[in-house]
Amino acid sequence: MLIRIDPTREEPVFAQIAGSIRGDIVAERSKPGDRLPAAKEVATALGVNLHTVLHAYRQLREEGLVDMRPGRGAVVTDAATPLAALHDDIRTLVRRAEKLGVSREVLAGVVRETRT
Repeated sequence: MLIRIDPTREEPVFAQIAGSIRGDIVAERSKPGDRLPAAKEVATALGVNLHTVLHAYRQLREEGLVDMRPGRGAVVTDAATPLAALHDDIRTLVRRAEKLGVSREVLAGVVRETRT
């Protein structure tokens, strides 16, 4: 798993970490049962505070995408399966938004606020 962050972005680092992991889940690079790297390893590799990584992992746990257990670490849950099923739809939507000049941030905000 390659977790990417961009320190020049306004988005908080913990949100970037969670987003990178979410992206791996959607792209099926991380599947149910897979363990996430130890938070300490991620913090060291990215040069960020351990609590920043733990914040990202807790956010993913609150979303139901990760289960965290002492001694076992963070593990991707079965909730990843339906998210991965949306991969092609998400890519299509992002490409269409880019063609229309809509930024990813605006698109994400619209998705968050869209009700069915």
